[in-house]
Amino acid sequence: MDNQALFLSAIAATFVFAGFVKGVTGMGLPTVAMGVLGALISPLAAAGLLIVPSFVTNVWQLVAGPHVGTVLKRFWPMMLAIAVGTVAGASLLTGGNTAITTGALGAALVAYAGYTLFARQLRVPARMEPWLSPVIGLVTGLVTGGTGVFVIPAVPYLQSLGLEKDNLIQSLGLSFTVSTVALAAGLALRGAYDPGNLGLSALALVPALIGMWLGQAARNRISPPAFRRWFLVALLVLGTEMLLRPLL
Repeated sequence: MDNQALFLSAIAATFVFAGFVKGVTGMGLPTVAMGVLGALISPLAAAGLLIVPSFVTNVWQLVAGPHVGTVLKRFWPMMLAIAVGTVAGASLLTGGNTAITTGALGAALVAYAGYTLFARQLRVPARMEPWLSPVIGLVTGLVTGGTGVFVIPAVPYLQSLGLEKDNLIQSLGLSFTVSTVALAAGLALRGAYDPGNLGLSALALVPALIGMWLGQAARNRISPPAFRRWFLVALLVLGTEMLLRPLL
């Protein structure tokens, strides 16, 4: 098997696994894809491949529920801040220093996995939401632009608001969708988004959807909490290795 075939096989396997994780746990496709691909290729190249699978699966997650209008009305200031922060932060991904971006991606993975594994559930008072949401959005955008990972600190924050299940799932879908579009825009504005990668990114949607289907089918046969715990442990190890790699 030649190098190109090996590369394409690695991409396909990565998105099958990332889709499987999302199918079992309800989230994690961008994080897994960036984590695994970022260990094989530059985070910039990995972010380019992520655009189409992330966009399609998260739009699906957003529109599948009954409260799209409510979620948009409540969180539009946060989404606007995410977009601004992501476009501004994309300069780190496009800066060409792979040691910095790989280390930053590793730090984001460690923060996400460590928080999810060990932190207690926070609760944000409703009176803080009007000013805290845009702040969280801006920080999330900067992290997204610099690493291609959409989850920190938006996911813990949205979970801390005590949203009903459907509202939480749709809010996460909205946040991830805005992050995906803004990341593509940030890369394109800096001339770092190769249109040729759009076709490869679109092809990656197929294994991602296959993985999601497999994960959803397996959800009732395995313990999602146990699977999620071991997945986070693996993500913590991977992130630590990426964080330390520039120092070794």
